[in-house]
Amino acid sequence: MLPDTLPDAHHVTLQQIIDRVHEYMPGEDLTVLDKAYAYAKKVHADKKRISGHSYMSHLLAVGLTLATMRLDLPTITAGLLHGTLKEHSAGSSSKEEMEELFGADVVAIINGNTKITNVTFNSRMALQAENVRKMFLAMSADIRVLLVKLADRRHDMQTLQYLPAHRQAEVSRETMDLYAPLASRLGIDWLKRELEDLAFSFINPTEYRELATKIKTSVAERQIYVDRIKKLLSEKLTAHGLHDFHILGRPKHLYSIHRKLLAQKIPLEKVYDKVAFRIIVQTMGECYEVLGLVHSLWAPVSGRFKDFISTPKSNMYQSLHTSVVGPDGEFMEIQIRTEEMDQVAKEGIAAHWAYKEGRAVSQKDAHLFQWLKQLIQELKDLKDPREFLEAVKTEVRSAQVYVLTPGGEVKELPLDATPLDFAYSIHSKVGDHCVGAKVNGRIVPLRHALQNGDLVEIITSAKQQPSRAWLSIIKTSRARSHIRNWLNREEKERSLELGRELVERELRKHGISLKKESRSGHFQETLKTLGCSTLEELLRKAAYGKITTQAIIEALRPEEPREEEKLTGEPAKPAAPQKPAKDGGITIDGIGDILVKISRCCMPVPGDDIMGFITAGRGISIHKVNCPNFLATDPRRHVEVNWTSATRAVHRSQIHITANDKKGLIASVSKAISTNDANIIHLEATSTEEHLAKLTMDVEVEDLKHLNSLLQQLRQLEEVITVERK
Repeated sequence: MLPDTLPDAHHVTLQQIIDRVHEYMPGEDLTVLDKAYAYAKKVHADKKRISGHSYMSHLLAVGLTLATMRLDLPTITAGLLHGTLKEHSAGSSSKEEMEELFGADVVAIINGNTKITNVTFNSRMALQAENVRKMFLAMSADIRVLLVKLADRRHDMQTLQYLPAHRQAEVSRETMDLYAPLASRLGIDWLKRELEDLAFSFINPTEYRELATKIKTSVAERQIYVDRIKKLLSEKLTAHGLHDFHILGRPKHLYSIHRKLLAQKIPLEKVYDKVAFRIIVQTMGECYEVLGLVHSLWAPVSGRFKDFISTPKSNMYQSLHTSVVGPDGEFMEIQIRTEEMDQVAKEGIAAHWAYKEGRAVSQKDAHLFQWLKQLIQELKDLKDPREFLEAVKTEVRSAQVYVLTPGGEVKELPLDATPLDFAYSIHSKVGDHCVGAKVNGRIVPLRHALQNGDLVEIITSAKQQPSRAWLSIIKTSRARSHIRNWLNREEKERSLELGRELVERELRKHGISLKKESRSGHFQETLKTLGCSTLEELLRKAAYGKITTQAIIEALRPEEPREEEKLTGEPAKPAAPQKPAKDGGITIDGIGDILVKISRCCMPVPGDDIMGFITAGRGISIHKVNCPNFLATDPRRHVEVNWTSATRAVHRSQIHITANDKKGLIASVSKAISTNDANIIHLEATSTEEHLAKLTMDVEVEDLKHLNSLLQQLRQLEEVITVERK
């Protein structure tokens, strides 16, 4: 049964699931499904969904989707039981009970689909990131976790109208960005299309309704068009001696048409390939024969031919894709494949799944989700929730390019991937030492976007090292992870060197040898006093201002009089420990909990490109990247810093105004600043002999966008001649 002929999502019965499974598992003992249904009913009792329907209706809908995908019994059983673990108050005992009843495989799949509920996060994004991370880890061990999740998300989307509007938007966006691309990655194309259309209907409801109405009114006209093309193709293939073939014409799904309307900025009437044609033949050789016949009928569109037979997608999808200029100058998309290829295209990973026979996954099947295991490895070091989710979305997007190594090996990369991404896909050392690339024999810049079929050769140099600028070029998480790790290691080595230089210099002033002290028996106690476990940690903390050199001296020589005591003759008060800024809105790559200070010389605000300067025991001083004072400092003390996206605070900036010296000038300026929700915290005004007023004021703004808006407002004042920021 096709997915679009499934029963109503709220009225699925267990018998319908059993009947569906019997279609592809005749004679199989299905009592485990009865047992799972009874167990779920006991656990969920009278639990209702927001729609008012019973929770059991949701579990049955998920189970039927999995059965329709012709999956194995453990997967369908897990679908009926998902959500049971979080309902138990005693997690461990319930898990053991379920393993005894249904087996460890089933419980592992359920656990992979159980959301985190017992940990408190500081934002919804952090919670979402951790749930996605947990699911990906479970998926990397057993892809059936994802199959259950996709079936679960399908029914959630079918019943999304019962949620509040803001949750509809959130869930739909997550479905569009994450779950639809994952379905595509697994080759389950019908599910990907359905999820996209459902998400589209909630994200852009007006556009969805208008497009659906227009498409519906043109059904009869489109069917005439489909029949005409099918007749022409059938006659051509038959005349060539081919007889065992099928020609199908299906309308493209609404979201696909919507994207084309946006991309090409054309009305619906100008979208000629609203229908995709599929020609199914018996052999691979016939696929290429038919391609030649199609191109003899209609001229191919340049750049729109893709051969996924010789170069299958990572989900083992195989087909020939071509676009041609058909009758009356209308564009048509035609796909050509064998019966077996069509089965894979319909069912995706389920068409290969070896669990049905109770066997381990073959090496061929393992390739289908090898990318997933690699993705987990590359994402494991990403701690920031926003960065993690963006990396996941980038990697799971279905749009890919297929390029070749000089040895003929095919590499699959995201759309717009660069030679740097290609280099890191070969080996991290190749990426680290990449200085250039040749694409199809021609030298190209490292930011060049690779195209399907490109032959790529990487040029390396032992002297080359990763650059922070590369992070703005690369597209893959693999490359990003390697570059960040290299930069962080380099940063730590540099901070160690700077810390050693700083501490040794200060200790020498007090006649203390760091080398001797570090070898003494009491040094471990000194480290413990300073909150460090190793000398390296101590030196790094000193470099970043987390520990002052004075504190180190006092820990090594507690009996030595402090400078304050020498001057006053009285015991000095204990120095308050330096604490990192709580809300500075700054993050430092690879380092946390650091004292940061916004520099007064250039006064950067969020949105400015910034860098940090490691001061001598006073933490990190933040400057704009073009600040003259910063550019004059030792480059070895420079450190990459970024504004955090989550922080919302006010920041001080300085504005210089030259204006005609007229009565009411300051009042006009103050009103403009107040209107823009900014605040003046300091103002100096002088006048010149030329009757010009010079105003210098410190204002509080949220970010660069806010500051630029304020500057623009001030420039529009009649009296003002020039407005500049510091």
